[in-house]
Amino acid sequence: MAESTRVGSPQTARSGNPCVWCGREVAVTGVGRRRRYCSQSCRQRAYEQRNAVKGTTIPADAVILTAVEAVELVDRMFEVRCAAEDVATAVAEGAESSELAQLCERLTELAREAERFR
Repeated sequence: MAESTRVGSPQTARSGNPCVWCGREVAVTGVGRRRRYCSQSCRQRAYEQRNAVKGTTIPADAVILTAVEAVELVDRMFEVRCAAEDVATAVAEGAESSELAQLCERLTELAREAERFR
C-alpha cells in the first residue's frame, strides 16, 4: 500500500481538520505542527475567550454560546435530523439512486453547516 493512502499516515491524519474556534476546515500546510485555526481572526477570538475565563470557574476549553447561538445550533441539528430521516424514507421506498445522491448531498451540506459553532 502506498504511503499516502495508508490509514493513519500523516497526510491522511491532517486532512479535514476543523478550526477549533469556528469549525471551518483548516488549510493543511504539510510542514510543522497542525494549524488549529483557519484564520488569524479565529485565533484572536479564541485567545480573547481564554483570557476572559481566567480566574473564573468556567473551564478554559468551554464553549460559551449566547442564547441566540444556542437556538441556531439546535435548529441546525434539527435540520440535519430531518434530512437524515428523508434519506431513510427514500431508501425504504426504493428511491432512484439519483434521488438518494441528491438527498445525501443535502444531508452532508447541512451537517457541515451544523459543525460551525459561531
